[in-house]
Amino acid sequence: MPGTVAAPRGGVLRDLHDRYETVRDALSRIDKAAGGLGLPDISTRLIEDNGTSDRRGPEVQYLEIFAVSLATHHMLVAEGVEPIAIVGQSIGELWALAAAGHLPVEDAARLAVARSQALTRQSWRGKMLAVGVDGRRAESLAGLIDHPHLVLACENAPRQSVISGPEELIRHVERVADALGWPSLPLDVPHPTHTPAMAQAARDLRATAPRAAYGSGRWRVRSPWLGRDVGDDDPVDLVAGALTARVRMLHTVRELHAAGADVFVECGEWPVVTKFVEASIPGVRCVVPLSESDPVGAVRALAEDSTAIGPFYSRPPVRPGDRLLPSARVSAPEPAGPPAAVAVAEAPARVSVAVPAAPVHYAEPAAPPAPAAPPAPAAPVVSYAPPAPVTADAPAAPVASAAPVDAVAPPSAGLDYETVLAELRTLYGDFLGYPPDLLGEDDGLESELGVESLKQVTLLGRVSERYDLPDLKSNTSLLTAGTLRRIAEGVVQGRAEAAG
Repeated sequence: MPGTVAAPRGGVLRDLHDRYETVRDALSRIDKAAGGLGLPDISTRLIEDNGTSDRRGPEVQYLEIFAVSLATHHMLVAEGVEPIAIVGQSIGELWALAAAGHLPVEDAARLAVARSQALTRQSWRGKMLAVGVDGRRAESLAGLIDHPHLVLACENAPRQSVISGPEELIRHVERVADALGWPSLPLDVPHPTHTPAMAQAARDLRATAPRAAYGSGRWRVRSPWLGRDVGDDDPVDLVAGALTARVRMLHTVRELHAAGADVFVECGEWPVVTKFVEASIPGVRCVVPLSESDPVGAVRALAEDSTAIGPFYSRPPVRPGDRLLPSARVSAPEPAGPPAAVAVAEAPARVSVAVPAAPVHYAEPAAPPAPAAPPAPAAPVVSYAPPAPVTADAPAAPVASAAPVDAVAPPSAGLDYETVLAELRTLYGDFLGYPPDLLGEDDGLESELGVESLKQVTLLGRVSERYDLPDLKSNTSLLTAGTLRRIAEGVVQGRAEAAG
């Protein structure tokens, strides 16, 4: 189940709401909890296809994501697809607890809101940055700056990690990653988490969150930050502990696959967590019902497949009284073979990085005292002055060099739209492994062609270098709604402005 993702589309749950009584009941319970907290109905926008949003801050966004995840789960179960375990990423672990029956829906909704409010009260100026390298390299990258709150937050896939830290320092990390040739992308999340900087919010949450009734549950919940199944852990402690802990999705997925899981189903609107799965385990089967034109048909096809076994759905459920191995800790080593092949740029064996000489001053904001514990002393002002040129040696493991920018012929002298489009088709096709003729100029790079954001960052970097348009790769609209037509038009316009 996904964590913090974009707000769902209006009307995304209309069909599921009309078809399944269990979906209607779940949405009603979330609405009841939201109303008791002074929030608007969560289900109205998700059922009505009006394209508008009445979201009021991050709390409603979290509950909308919860509603979509839970509704998808109920559709799967109603159609005969049973989970052997449920995995949630970050706050998605709370959705997993509710779906598995460990936690009442209303309590999960109230705890999600309490978590958001505790993070808002801390008012920490932090950011999260996705970097297209493995966790070891990402951790070394954060270590170059050496600040206790700048850490590797998530290991999502063999070449997709997330660094969390103070906003000022994340900007430096992004510049160093760019100099190393590592693609990076700032994440648009309401609350940066999974860093020791969230310790105050965690204490606040433990002191103020409503206690939640906890049941034995019907299915297993595997925790990517605990590294084991959730047993009789207190839900508030579980959610609070995750705020400062690293999320090891890569290791969790590989452990489940090693134990026999071959099919993964995402309970969200778009492939987010399943992208990490596909990058971590080559050839694994992933299903995202809500991204299909016929979600119910996709689920029924999955239910009819007698060989389908996945960490989300298919074996008989765990019944009350069955032992859930609450203290079992699995620590499987990573496979000895090479990691899954994901086309992102890597650094050459040795790169000299000139870090800006001007010092960066980072003052930790004063946090409100925790009700249940004396407040920690105010953090002193940290002055970060990076050394002059830094030579970054690559780790001992061999690093694949990025394909050269001039992998295709030099740009044509006549930069008309058709010429640029043809050159982009060749560049993108070579990088993605697609025949150029199959790349439609209006195909959504992510929504239709499945090109994840970090790959798009890499490709835009190559386009900007090829046509000498340094501002092109910072155009975030080309990432969120990118098509070859929009990129080609941007190149033609940019070159015309440069010439004029």
